[in-house]
Amino acid sequence: MYLNRLLRFGVSVQHLKTDVQGMRPWHCRIKQLIPAVNTLRCQHSAPDSMNCSWLIHDNHLELTYSDLVMRFDYVWLRDHCRSASCFNTKTNQRSLDTAQVDLAIKPANIRSDNDAIYITWPDNHMTKFGLSWLAKHSFEGQNQTVQKRILWNAAVYNKAKMPYVTYNAVMESDKELKKFLEAFLLYGVSFIEEVPVSIEATEAIALRIGLIRESIYGRMWDLTSDFSRGDTAYTKVALDRHIDTTYFQEPCGVQLFHCLKHDGTGGRTLLEDGFNAAENVRKQSPDNFDLLTKVPIKHEYIEKVGECHNHMIGIGPVLNVYPWNNELYLIRYNNYDRAVISTAPHDVIHQWYIAHRALTTELRKPENEIWVKLKPGKVLFIDNWRVLHGRDAFTGYRRLCGCYLMRDDVLNTARFLGIQI
Repeated sequence: MYLNRLLRFGVSVQHLKTDVQGMRPWHCRIKQLIPAVNTLRCQHSAPDSMNCSWLIHDNHLELTYSDLVMRFDYVWLRDHCRSASCFNTKTNQRSLDTAQVDLAIKPANIRSDNDAIYITWPDNHMTKFGLSWLAKHSFEGQNQTVQKRILWNAAVYNKAKMPYVTYNAVMESDKELKKFLEAFLLYGVSFIEEVPVSIEATEAIALRIGLIRESIYGRMWDLTSDFSRGDTAYTKVALDRHIDTTYFQEPCGVQLFHCLKHDGTGGRTLLEDGFNAAENVRKQSPDNFDLLTKVPIKHEYIEKVGECHNHMIGIGPVLNVYPWNNELYLIRYNNYDRAVISTAPHDVIHQWYIAHRALTTELRKPENEIWVKLKPGKVLFIDNWRVLHGRDAFTGYRRLCGCYLMRDDVLNTARFLGIQI
């Protein structure tokens, strides 16, 4: 009523800024109703479908844009200023010293235009944010998963249209490389065909995807059943499903296998989507899933064979999730390398065994397994944070080569090719 009386007397809304800020969103559509009034543009109203309004609270800014309601801490807004003095656009690095920002800072003034909001701070520094940029980077705008995936069991995988890509095509064409990586990131497993049967060609195709991660096994490993290393993989016995290098603080992210030769029987490779099994556990028993994300478990590798003397220890829960959306990003499952459990009291550990049994039961369901026979010329790529692998026992001489890849660099290659991650 007070505002309407002032409007009838021709008072400019600009003069009412102090009175209305923080009390209610001010819609600039009033201009359409009262054209003669000079309105304060506290709300953006571009095309009819793109509405922007805000409320100034004591400790945060509430901003509505395109039906998305966002809340921004004032320190966050000042810290993320993209002005020339606060952010170096050439290096994409922050120049502002965050420790110098007043933790009780509040805006002195806010205005907007068609696609941006402008915040003036008490020291008269101006911060400009694109509205779409704020929507993209707000907490409320992070409903999507960090990485898009297709969970699979045997039926889903067998119906998937996995691309057929060849060594020459991937080596010569970014388009073919992108096609391979899109499938790999969705399913966590993919193949490259017609690879020359040599360690050198295997290394070349690996480097086309990302940087090789050297480890205690060297750069490129050449594996036979001679037990030249203190690991069950260097034998002919069957291997249950597992993730490699759980005894690293950060398990290797991507690995590849190339069977160079096999004169014998058996030796099929088992592949399984660990995330699919874990999500099934989450649906069936949220408490079991939750416990597997909380109890840290030690994994250990002790080797004293020939000149190879190693003692590696990695600690972390079996299931690793992002804390803000509970999205699974790593499964650390390897019953061979799990060390003595001493990280929780007996009652918690008993519940952990129940939860671990539920996951193991899900993993061992035949409908979740796919089996492939690796042959010379066919290179298998595995997301080692997601897809578990194992093998049949085998006879005869069998030689594999392969390596681990830097996960960050594989994702870097994908982003460079335009894949949204």
